[in-house]
Amino acid sequence: MGDIFPRGRTAIAGLATFGVGETPGYSSMELTAKAALLAVEDAGLTLPEVDALFICQPDDFFAGLSFAEYLGLQPRYTDNNRTGGSAFMSHMASAALMLDAGYIDCALIAYGSNQRSNGGKLATKITHNAWDAPYAPLFPLTSYALAAARHMHEFGTTREDLAAVALAARAWASTNPEAFARGPLTMEDCLCARMISTPISVRDCCLVTDGAAAIVMTRTDRARDLPAAPVPLLGAAAATWWNSVAQSKDVTVTAAKESGARAMAMAGVAPSDIQTAQLYDAFTINTVLFLEDLGFCPKGEGGRFVSSGAIAPGGSLPVNTNGGGLSCCHPGMYGLFAVIEAARQIRGVAANQLPGIDLALAHGNGGTLSSQATVILGSMATI
Repeated sequence: MGDIFPRGRTAIAGLATFGVGETPGYSSMELTAKAALLAVEDAGLTLPEVDALFICQPDDFFAGLSFAEYLGLQPRYTDNNRTGGSAFMSHMASAALMLDAGYIDCALIAYGSNQRSNGGKLATKITHNAWDAPYAPLFPLTSYALAAARHMHEFGTTREDLAAVALAARAWASTNPEAFARGPLTMEDCLCARMISTPISVRDCCLVTDGAAAIVMTRTDRARDLPAAPVPLLGAAAATWWNSVAQSKDVTVTAAKESGARAMAMAGVAPSDIQTAQLYDAFTINTVLFLEDLGFCPKGEGGRFVSSGAIAPGGSLPVNTNGGGLSCCHPGMYGLFAVIEAARQIRGVAANQLPGIDLALAHGNGGTLSSQATVILGSMATI
């Protein structure tokens, strides 16, 4: 059975980020609500026009209920799908189908966390399962280290290749005023950094920041008449192959291989058509794996691809043009920030604006390479 998706019939009509970096004095929900209000304002709508809420907070099991109460809304539908950083791309797929069916008229998708100012520790209370726990892995880092080590063993990927991912992210961040980490970073800095779980060092890990993000989705025919340029959703797909990475048959291949292919098929595009990719880079190995699994380079070639400069400023495939989770922000979950950077590039308002962007990909990752979700965004010229 093939995927049925309302290509281009729904769109992002509003978007906003708030409190990126360090914003003491705000709870996670306060940050989220602020971003949500800004996104609704950006769309030229009013809060009572929102009739569906999608949220995945790090510290609130009943976030869907809390969010509705905090905003003073009684929505037709709430969704608190918790697959980690991929949740927000899945929210977009659900919202698009509901909007196209006429089940809802305006969806608000939001996230926020005060992870940095609230102590800097992982707020989501998740641990390794009972089978993995006896080995005392670090959650979630050790699982990504396992994937990195295996990729090195099979394909000759090096620590220099992983460092190239971090260096590219920092190069983008350095010209993005919103990015939290904009200072200099060298190859020597990366290779001499403190090792945490071999071969992953501090420089291979994402930031710990505060921050919130929100988007408003509605039907494209309505979005045409709103103030901001609509960003149509051309395809959206998710795939889950496991919870624990230890259940993988091959830790060098992720479900992005499935979600990416399905999303691109819905959109009617190929990897070569994508002009910029915003990838969930919680660790440097993520970028390498996702570039391969999404079809931007062959399996095993990801390390050499990033070391060639392809993803850095001036490269053939601009990746994480805001600095990504490695250098822009990572408040517990990064997925919605990747979506917003892709949409900003299409709108023509990104800090590091690329010329003539009509097609962008945003990819989210949840758990320990567990849940993958991909969205393809386009300009109005693509529908």
